[in-house]
Amino acid sequence: MVSIFVGFSIILIVASFVIGYGLLLVKRLIQWRQSIKYGAKLPPGSLGWPYVGETLELFSQNPHEFFTNRQKRYGDIFKTHILGCPCIMLASPEAIKFVLMNKANLFKPTYPKSKERLIGSMAIFFQQGPYHAQIRKLVQASLSLDYIKPRIPRIEAIAKSTLDSWADGRVVHVFHELKKFAFDVAVLSIFGELDSYYTEELKENYFTLDKGYNSFPTTLIPCTPYFKSLMARRRLEQIIREIMMERREKRLETKDLFGCLLNFSNEDGKTLSDDQIIDNVIGVLFAAQDTAASMLTWILKYITDYHNLLQDIQNEQMAIYKANDNGKRPLTWTQIREMTVTHRVILESLRMASIISFTYREAVEDVVYDGYLIPKGWKVLPLFRNIHHNPAFFQDPQTFDTSRFQAATTKPHTFMPFGYGAHACPGNEVAKLLMLLFIHHLVTQFRWEVVEAKKGKGGVEYDPFPIPEKGLPAKFWKTCTSQPTPTLAHQLLSIY
Repeated sequence: MVSIFVGFSIILIVASFVIGYGLLLVKRLIQWRQSIKYGAKLPPGSLGWPYVGETLELFSQNPHEFFTNRQKRYGDIFKTHILGCPCIMLASPEAIKFVLMNKANLFKPTYPKSKERLIGSMAIFFQQGPYHAQIRKLVQASLSLDYIKPRIPRIEAIAKSTLDSWADGRVVHVFHELKKFAFDVAVLSIFGELDSYYTEELKENYFTLDKGYNSFPTTLIPCTPYFKSLMARRRLEQIIREIMMERREKRLETKDLFGCLLNFSNEDGKTLSDDQIIDNVIGVLFAAQDTAASMLTWILKYITDYHNLLQDIQNEQMAIYKANDNGKRPLTWTQIREMTVTHRVILESLRMASIISFTYREAVEDVVYDGYLIPKGWKVLPLFRNIHHNPAFFQDPQTFDTSRFQAATTKPHTFMPFGYGAHACPGNEVAKLLMLLFIHHLVTQFRWEVVEAKKGKGGVEYDPFPIPEKGLPAKFWKTCTSQPTPTLAHQLLSIY
């Protein structure tokens, strides 16, 4: 009986490999015919094993190392097979410009359906064409600096409140706390002044959604993180509908993003549906929260690691702080524009961390670029991080050097921290503004030490963007209190 079972198992294994390699041969035949048709061939690289491709190798190492090693081996354009999809990887500015700008109509945004269900299929970053252009225009207008400037005192108040809540000497996991700060600023940017009840309801349900965003997408078991995320998404929709109904009843015409979406009508008088408005509100919340929190966490780590960097920022910010009667007056737009040292630190942090390491596109038809064939249906991944860390564009790329941004010396299409082309982040100026405001209050009124430091290189986690290990645990003290102030040595501790 056992021998029959073993024999049957062997037959199944052999049959699986035969079928797998048979399918692989069929694919290779199709690719050969395409290469004859277009006079082009697939880029160099490896598609790995049948079914799994190179996915196991991707997850067994740092993703950046995975892509960088293949770039060194195959060049700036190469193929691989990850997460169940054949992919073309792009690591040259010219190729990225071709896909994201020059021929953007040939490459559609693509995300797993499980993630679309959580955010909403009509959200801006799942779309292209006229609808995408309309929504992007609305988002850019409502998140423009002209709209945000009057809200600077309110953003300052949120930053102060966040920092004050940390300043009791307990261990704070910086990334997770900064997500709350970024969420509050995002709510302010989207809704303007919102009733605290709605703010807390949005926060509670959004964080539940966020926890299951990268989980296994099954709805068969009610207690799974993904199932809980779907339920939270439904509650978010109900809350936003309530806010929508309230504003319509009061006939409020506000200039915030929510008001712009509610009151929009195109040349034909067509308005946005409620579902379109809800999807885009949740989409902007998602885009605004994790990226800003990730970036601020890295900035805090970098200025902790490099004492000279921290000293330069403190010198600049303390001069402004003292000019404002030791922080008793709010920052002015002129003062923010004078934060040139801090701004360069932000730009170099964006390059070093490269939290948006790549983006996803899918070829809508067979495309030939630089003699290589990009088959219809294949995923195309522009690798922003590889360009940001390429010594051909940034000398000594692993060195933190703010002088790179002291003059306009950056080569075109090589610095893309917020993406590139029509789908680049429309709120990038607001993101940099909230970073400047947060850093100002951090370095002028607080001291901190990073805890649970590790000797050596340390690690990076993905949540879903890269963040320092464990979210950068740290202790904070307000400088004007009697709480113990960390020594300089403690401030220089790194988790690496």
